[in-house]
Formats: sequence, C-alpha cells, structure tokens
Amino acid sequence: MNRRSVLGLIFWLVLCLAVLAVGGAVTATSVGTWYQDLQKPAFNPPNWVFGPVWTALFLLMAIAAWRVWLRAGASNVNTALAVFCVQLALNLGWSFLFFGLQRIGLALVEVVLLLLVVAANTVIFWRIDRPAGVLFVPYVLWVAYATLLTAAVWRLN
Repeated sequence: MNRRSVLGLIFWLVLCLAVLAVGGAVTATSVGTWYQDLQKPAFNPPNWVFGPVWTALFLLMAIAAWRVWLRAGASNVNTALAVFCVQLALNLGWSFLFFGLQRIGLALVEVVLLLLVVAANTVIFWRIDRPAGVLFVPYVLWVAYATLLTAAVWRLN
C-alpha cells in the first residue's frame, strides 16, 4: 500500500469511528435509564451485544468505503460514496431519534429509510468492488434486524 492508500484508509476509519462514537454518546444518554423501562421483544439481545456488533460493522463499512474510494475514476464511485455518507448520517440520525429524543415511531420510519439506503449502497458498492459489497452484507442484515427490533419496541410501548 502506498501513502495515499494508507491515508485514505485512515480517513474512512476516522470518519466511521467518529460517527460511531457520536451515536454511542447519544445512546449512552438513555440506555441506562429510559431504555431500561421499555418493553422489549423476546428476540432483543442483551445490551452488551450492541457495542461489539456496531463496532465491527462500522469497521467493515470503513474498509468497504476505502475499497470503493481506491477505485476513483471508475463510474459511480462519487455516487457510491455520497450514498455511503447519506447512510452514515441516517445511522446517526436513528440514535438521535430513538435514544436522544426518545421518539420510537420517528426512529422506526427513519430506520426503514436507513435500511433502503444501506441496501442500495450495498448494490452500488458491489457493482464497483465485489469485496466492498460483501463487506456490507452483515450491515444490511443487522439493520434489517434493527428495523424489526425497532418496530417491536414501538408496538410494545
């Protein structure tokens, strides 16, 4: 890897981990209080699962974005990275809506939109760089699960 490649990887890692950190900080404001009092479905995992899963997913996302970024000049790279940034913003937005504002219904609408954008991002990445698309598959699956979980929490509360 050359210097440009390493710096690019660092950029995508810092961007994704910064979004993860902000989302985690917002989540921390009510995960130990308000969230504890919510009714949750039987398929809700223990709280300790979320941190490691989201960390792994954000690392995979960063690597996927970096791989696509390395293909600069290929068709759709700019579009792919723009969609990537939109899904990052939507991901963070869910934390603000659900944990920050405690608006489960709005968070449900938002996570459905997030799922659609993440699925589109996966396809776009796949067309540019198959390994990048593959790296997004666990994220699509987890956001689909998060959508079901958000819907269940909304319905129960």
